[in-house]
Amino acid sequence: MNKILLFLFLSFSVFAQKPLDRFEKEIRAFEKLDSIAMPTKGMKLFIGSSSFRLWKNFDSDMKGMNAINRGFGGSTLKEALYYFDRMVVKYQPSWVFMYEGDNDLAGGQSPEEIALQFEEFSARLAKQVPKAKLVFVSARPSLARESMKAKQQDLNQRIVDIAAKKKGHYVIDMHSPFYNPDGTLMQDIFVADRLHLNEKGYVIFAKQIQNFLQKYAK
Repeated sequence: MNKILLFLFLSFSVFAQKPLDRFEKEIRAFEKLDSIAMPTKGMKLFIGSSSFRLWKNFDSDMKGMNAINRGFGGSTLKEALYYFDRMVVKYQPSWVFMYEGDNDLAGGQSPEEIALQFEEFSARLAKQVPKAKLVFVSARPSLARESMKAKQQDLNQRIVDIAAKKKGHYVIDMHSPFYNPDGTLMQDIFVADRLHLNEKGYVIFAKQIQNFLQKYAK
């Protein structure tokens, strides 16, 4: 645990120029919604960055799955940890689906540092929501970040290795589905920024998660 805390301290210092509460406005907006109608306990919680936040068809894609989307900003795993009590513990979910890691790599963190943060998230979940299962949605590729492919794969494999040793931990492959049979990255699944998914991209994104839910978490 001391090793994990050391790496968390070092990784947080790398991002010192980005305050941990930079998405406070979005979090408070969620809290306002919750004050009006608090989601029931035991739901499937989706927490992560813009790949979740911009999922416009989330409600229809997850219909009947008892799921709630709490993706915020262009968040990182350290910010998911920062808001852990307010965005995870509060809901007492039965499943937590996480999409973090991509922005972390783009911000300069190493796969090893991010994997250690994932372990910290896992430990806190086990302590504070002990019955919840944790699903890591692996870092997906994009045209804007093709140079990060090796690091994304490194991170994804590290999380696969961690999950294999922990009960109730899973990984959804969100990397390989976006490549053509010849190994090239699909060109027509992104919006103009070449980073975020368009409607066609989200069909693939949603299908991967739907297949997992049908198999493990109906």
